[in-house]
Amino acid sequence: MKNSIKVQRAIKNITQAELAEMIQVSRQTINTIESGKYVPSTVLALKIAKVFNVKVEDIFELESNE
Repeated sequence: MKNSIKVQRAIKNITQAELAEMIQVSRQTINTIESGKYVPSTVLALKIAKVFNVKVEDIFELESNE
C-alpha cells in the first residue's frame, strides 16, 4: 500500500513525532507506515486523514498488485 503521509507532513510542516503525538501512537509507528512496512488499521488511517483534513483515499492507495 502506498501513502502520502510524508508529503502531507511536509505541507503541514509537522514531524513524525508530532503526528504520532496527535494520533496517540509512537513515532516508530508513523515511520513504519510511511515506509510501507505496516498497513494501519482503519481507525488509525481515519485519525491520520483527520489530522490532514483529507479523505483516507487521498493518503492511502492500493498498489496495482494488491
